[in-house]
Amino acid sequence: MSDYSRYLPRDVGVGASFWWTYLGAFVGGTWMMLVGTLAAALYPTLEVATALRTVADAVLPGFGKPLLLCSLLGLVTITSLNYYGASLTLMSVLDSVKPSRPTLAKRLLTLLVSTVIATSLALASSQNFVAKFSEFLAVLLYLFTPWTAINLVDFYLIRKGHYSVREIFNSRGMYGRWNWRGLWAYGIGFVAMIPFFSTESWKGPVAKALGGADIAMLIGLPVSAIVYIAACRSLDVVADRRQAHAADIGLDPDAA
Repeated sequence: MSDYSRYLPRDVGVGASFWWTYLGAFVGGTWMMLVGTLAAALYPTLEVATALRTVADAVLPGFGKPLLLCSLLGLVTITSLNYYGASLTLMSVLDSVKPSRPTLAKRLLTLLVSTVIATSLALASSQNFVAKFSEFLAVLLYLFTPWTAINLVDFYLIRKGHYSVREIFNSRGMYGRWNWRGLWAYGIGFVAMIPFFSTESWKGPVAKALGGADIAMLIGLPVSAIVYIAACRSLDVVADRRQAHAADIGLDPDAA
């Protein structure tokens, strides 16, 4: 939502920004998922593209080829965006270690590194792609769960949306380079999830006892949130808010 709303007029509310972004993403993705579900249910033995074409032709004769073409164009578009995001992430990591300008050479280099890594992973997973991809998504879920809990708690319960934009980019400022409270909460939350992990390669003892059920996220979210809340008891929220406001004076001359 932040990507779509950052250039909207100031008078556009949070609710409108959220719902229009959510509904657009929901409608744009759901219809294709439903077609894929129908294809898998009716033709489980067919190759994916063949199954999609068969289902599309069954729904509307002659629609199979246009559907595959649209799917290909969409795949190329989202792949380009993914490489763009990977490039930005790598350059952000490099800039965090040593401040540097994102030159054309660095952009091309990060794109090349992303391409090599992504292609290598795809080739290594090609024999059992669905299982490997599901495992990859599960690992991402594990990594993002504590991070999500900390962000939500910090925004809604601790600082309540009061941040300094200037200080976020100042490693020697009020936020510092590392947030020990966040790191502790992330580490403890992630470790607490390990016994509940359930992937093809490894299952934790609790996951085994549950017959392979994966409830790691339901553990990581509250544990990380509780640890972060406890760690923030030593934070002077009033002084933090006052300092953030002072640091951003003059940043937005149009603000009320």
